[in-house]
Amino acid sequence: MPKAGDTLWDIARDEVEKRENSGDDGERVEVWEKSVLFMGSKNGGKTTIILRCLEREEIPKPTLVLEYTFGRRARRHNAPKDIAHFWEIGGGTSLLELVRIPITVNNVRSFAVVLVLDLSKPNELWMTMENLLQATRNHVNKILAKLEKADPEAAAEIKQKMQNNLQRDHPDYDLVDPFPIPLVIIGSKYDIFHEFDSEMRKIISRTLRFVSHYYGASLAFTSKSEALLLKARALINHLAFGYDRSKSISVDHSKPLFIPAGLDSLSQIGPPPTSDSNIGKMRANTPLELWKKVFEKMFPPKSFSDLQDSKDPAQDSQYAEYEVDVMRAQKNQLHIKHKISLPWKTFLARFLQYRT
Repeated sequence: MPKAGDTLWDIARDEVEKRENSGDDGERVEVWEKSVLFMGSKNGGKTTIILRCLEREEIPKPTLVLEYTFGRRARRHNAPKDIAHFWEIGGGTSLLELVRIPITVNNVRSFAVVLVLDLSKPNELWMTMENLLQATRNHVNKILAKLEKADPEAAAEIKQKMQNNLQRDHPDYDLVDPFPIPLVIIGSKYDIFHEFDSEMRKIISRTLRFVSHYYGASLAFTSKSEALLLKARALINHLAFGYDRSKSISVDHSKPLFIPAGLDSLSQIGPPPTSDSNIGKMRANTPLELWKKVFEKMFPPKSFSDLQDSKDPAQDSQYAEYEVDVMRAQKNQLHIKHKISLPWKTFLARFLQYRT
């Protein structure tokens, strides 16, 4: 019903919004808008997973910095389309500070994270996971601290939603430490991982089961197999478009794991894969720290510098910007001249000093 003082344009705008946000029966339908951040191992298959989720037949290109795309889905015929924003951080752990760009105080309530880990590189697995999740958790916690001051109810709602991933009567309810926003962990390149020694596969699988359960996350192993990609897609579509969560579960270590959040337990996972005497010698303040020590003893980690991306994105042709590149070249040239001139000036000053 038009309000007093509404112009013709106001009435037309309200009518368009009503039609766009209404279902077949004319009732107003709330548009779902979510954001998902993909991060993880370098060349781990993040872009491939995103393209599969969006049903795009494109050849994936390496992501060097931070990329954005979006998708739309309609929950029913003639209903308004829900929107999902997909962000992807490239470079493995070298650009972890970029998590601050997509996750903000305005969208943290509708944000989720997908961590993609390359199963074929177990020596890089824990450090990649730890650095990326820690950077994300620190940033989100800072946002929640600000939100708690401005809107305590909203901050409490976010924390409660994560606690709800595990039922209160679950035996592990007080033993886990849920991630502050929804999290999915995907182990990629299962086709290569499947060729590993069975004991290695079991250790890696149990470790990722523990980490996922401890953080209140879902876990799925995937590869180029269409069936496995569809399973991973189901978890992501649940976060991005509100689709029903899959109720299937696979905890057999000889097969690809698929465990939605809250459906695992510490009793089924078992203790860290080492002897009781070794556990007694390890100093750990939390269960997560203990699992880390056991895992890294079996798969010694690479140094953090080895995981850094040595390629300079500024030199990549796909990010070429003529005006910016010209100014950058000029600045680099001045920097080189400055570096060369300093030693010469020093030499000249000393020469004149000795001459006098």
